[in-house]
Amino acid sequence: MERFTPPPGEAERVVEQYGDMLYRLCLVALGSRADAEDAVQDTLLRYLQKAPAFASREHEKAWLIRVAANRCRDLRRFRLRHPHTGLEEVAGRCAEPGDRAVLEALMSLPEKFRVVLLLHYVEGYSTGQIAPMIGRTPSAVKMRLQKGRKLLEQAYGREEG
Repeated sequence: MERFTPPPGEAERVVEQYGDMLYRLCLVALGSRADAEDAVQDTLLRYLQKAPAFASREHEKAWLIRVAANRCRDLRRFRLRHPHTGLEEVAGRCAEPGDRAVLEALMSLPEKFRVVLLLHYVEGYSTGQIAPMIGRTPSAVKMRLQKGRKLLEQAYGREEG
């Protein structure tokens, strides 16, 4: 597949001319600033990758709106199938003030440690059960648990101190 390189300044022109309008459209459609920013970025990236030929500026604008609307629809569908609870919402449900500090310390760890700590200590899975879930050996899971506990202790200590 031949790769298209837009003319110099083309990306800037499109962002300058349509960026705010696309952001407003996506923000209204999605109700989330972060999701709207992602949708606009995906729309502009698709524009630069596809580099369609347009009959006019109105045709170009209509194409961008259609792509942005489709991306918003896809994001809404994804959210329906994969509900997401934000850290603030989870932290708001913590019974004890110390629970929030532990949660924040946990969220500061690299994902590979967060996942095994959560699966083991919160969900109650054994190392043997976690291993196939993450595609590692049981001994690798044990090592991640060990390292994760140390990192969590350090992170929690920083938050408390």
